[in-house]
Amino acid sequence: MPTESFVPVIESLLDTDLYKFTMWQAMLHRHPAAQAEYRFICRDRPEYPLAALAPEIGRQLDHLCALRFQPEELDYLRGLRYIKSDFVDFLSLFHFQRHFIQIAVRGDALEIVAQGPQVHVMAFEVFVLAIVNELYFRRHQTPDVLAEGRRRLRDKIALLRDFGREPARRFPLLISDFGLRRRFSRAWQEEVLARLRRDVPQYVTGTSNVCLARKYDLTPVGTMAHEYLQSYQAFGKVRLRDFQRAALEDWVQEYRGDLGIALTDVVGMDAFLADFDLYFAKLFDGLRHDSGDPFAWGERAIAHYQSLRVDPAGKRFVFSDGLDLPRALALYRHFADRVQPAFGIGTNLTNDLGPKPLNIVMKLFRCNGMSTAKLPDSPGKVHCTDETFLAYLRQVFGRSD
Repeated sequence: MPTESFVPVIESLLDTDLYKFTMWQAMLHRHPAAQAEYRFICRDRPEYPLAALAPEIGRQLDHLCALRFQPEELDYLRGLRYIKSDFVDFLSLFHFQRHFIQIAVRGDALEIVAQGPQVHVMAFEVFVLAIVNELYFRRHQTPDVLAEGRRRLRDKIALLRDFGREPARRFPLLISDFGLRRRFSRAWQEEVLARLRRDVPQYVTGTSNVCLARKYDLTPVGTMAHEYLQSYQAFGKVRLRDFQRAALEDWVQEYRGDLGIALTDVVGMDAFLADFDLYFAKLFDGLRHDSGDPFAWGERAIAHYQSLRVDPAGKRFVFSDGLDLPRALALYRHFADRVQPAFGIGTNLTNDLGPKPLNIVMKLFRCNGMSTAKLPDSPGKVHCTDETFLAYLRQVFGRSD
């Protein structure tokens, strides 16, 4: 892989997911002194050793730390009604600090750790994943691979056009691009989104990528991720048993009715529903699925709303766990007459060109010196190296797995 000339992966600090900004603002206002540690994880064995990318990743991180938010980017953020002026003022002064993120190599494995004040390190995540992905896949950026990607994209568009001939259901099909973190490249994500925006704009209405939302006049999509709720496991004024309620309450107070989609699987759907009482069911606009069987999840969520005498038809259900278009359409057909479904499709939109995508994440491991963990409804997504804390978390929330 040529390394003579430097080609930046990230050229704008808006080239990240919206939920990084929304969680960032909440943390700045509610817990500005929190300390955090995030770790890079590769869940599978890549064809090419990621350790070989370490020197170039270092150069890309140096470049990232030299970037600043530009005035027109800050103006765009200021125009989002849920983004507050003091947060934009903070961003106008912000830059990543290189000493907060370290790279190491152990054999073929790549280790990346971001550690420091949470409001200074939490935004590294998406940029790190985008950098690793693009450097890894640069050796695949051949005419044949791009031609295959365009063929598969045409098939997706044809599938959506065929779907348009089906009888209308109660609620429309809404799809958003959630593919920034594992994209083949920045240029490819933009090509995919531009083509979908041109050919099937009635279905593809949003993107998590704030930079592309701004460029293509799309709705920026995202609310909270696991790290937001996990952080509350470590905040001393909150009992562990009550961390979800505390996180949801702070979210309500921060956004006052905006961004009302709650993530359900930090410690599993059972524990979430036990905390998601009538108060939260009325305050939040809906729920996001990210692990476990999505059909079973949706049925349980509907039953829960009905048990509270809340009409599920007034709620948005966002499905975002490893979706492709056929799966999203099957879920839509199943639920679209009873709830308002929406779909966030990631890797299958932005890294479906033939080469096997990387299964990489960068997760919160510690906050304020304490372990944090998620116990989702898909066992392979558990991330925690502290077995004692995991055992305690399972005990507190009645998890036997």
